[in-house]
Amino acid sequence: MKKQKICIIGDGLAGLSAATILSKENIKIDLYIGNIKKIKLKNDNRTTAISESSYQFIREKLDIINKNIFWPGKEINLFFEDRKIIKSFLNFKEKKKNLLYIFNNNELKKQLNFKISKRKNIKVIKKNITDIDPKNGAILINKTRLTYDLIILSTGGYSKIYNKITHGRSIEKDYKEMAITTIVNHKSKINKVSQFFLKEGPLAILPSSNSTFSVVWSVSNLFFKKNKSIEKILINKIKILLNKIKITKVEKIQSFPINLNLKTKYFKNNILILGDGLHAVHPMAGQGFNLVLRDIKKLNELMSKTLKLGLLFKNSFLLEEFSQARKSENIILGLGINLTNIFFKNNKFFAPMKKIMLNNINNFKFIKTISQQISDKGIFN
Repeated sequence: MKKQKICIIGDGLAGLSAATILSKENIKIDLYIGNIKKIKLKNDNRTTAISESSYQFIREKLDIINKNIFWPGKEINLFFEDRKIIKSFLNFKEKKKNLLYIFNNNELKKQLNFKISKRKNIKVIKKNITDIDPKNGAILINKTRLTYDLIILSTGGYSKIYNKITHGRSIEKDYKEMAITTIVNHKSKINKVSQFFLKEGPLAILPSSNSTFSVVWSVSNLFFKKNKSIEKILINKIKILLNKIKITKVEKIQSFPINLNLKTKYFKNNILILGDGLHAVHPMAGQGFNLVLRDIKKLNELMSKTLKLGLLFKNSFLLEEFSQARKSENIILGLGINLTNIFFKNNKFFAPMKKIMLNNINNFKFIKTISQQISDKGIFN
């Protein structure tokens, strides 16, 4: 039987991870990365947190050469602000295993690009996709039409090309917030992951080495626009939250808009959406890339099964099965994160109830156990 040929469009973490993992199957892959020079952020300092199970999946499937790019964390502490007083309300701690791993996005991309360059069944194509043709299972590059057995769209969260698949069928919300992120170098002992629910918005501290941590602070667009010296405000906030910290350097601050976008239609014929385009969620829970990896894992399992049965991707129920397997969890978790964000908003009506709940939540072990299991493996695993 002739090898089936698929194409993956996009060179973000989702596209590169999918290409690397799926290339282990007996298929051919065309990876389209575009030929337009992108405006790349200098010293892009975005970091990502993944769970223990996601890390094990990466270790097994990606064969990462330099495992030192992943910084393990055994403890997570959650705090909330009550009348300018920072109070601890929930903490997770493990002795024998890690709860999560933190990595710099660019470092993982470098590893994946290296792996892809060594795979004989992956062809990297630097051409821009003009359009897609779901009816005929094809992509268009100017006037050239190319057909594939399976087409995977992983072109980020804002691509208009998805509309040909979803026809606007998605759950959307503009949070009217910005995620502010940077890397802080220091001479202090900070090795615990912390999430602070502040009146301005959630702020996460993610250690990535003994002397550095990344910070992600979600604030309203209004707050962001009003405070032109946002860097000074952020540094002062860090100094208050991490008492006696000795900061040596703060990288240039970057900012990104935050939106909720959960697709309810995942595919059309043999064209599938994958990555941020499928589910964009609030960064406060650190679940974005975990969802992507679980999607890729399920897609890989179903593709492997289809190949063993000798079926063609195009004529099988592969994408229908994928959608049924992943849609419920992605939507439930996305909406759950949204509700959590609403709960921690500075609302005078919910404040008394919120204070009572948070002051007692650490005493309920079953809540900690369930939340830890969901964060690690998802809902249905």
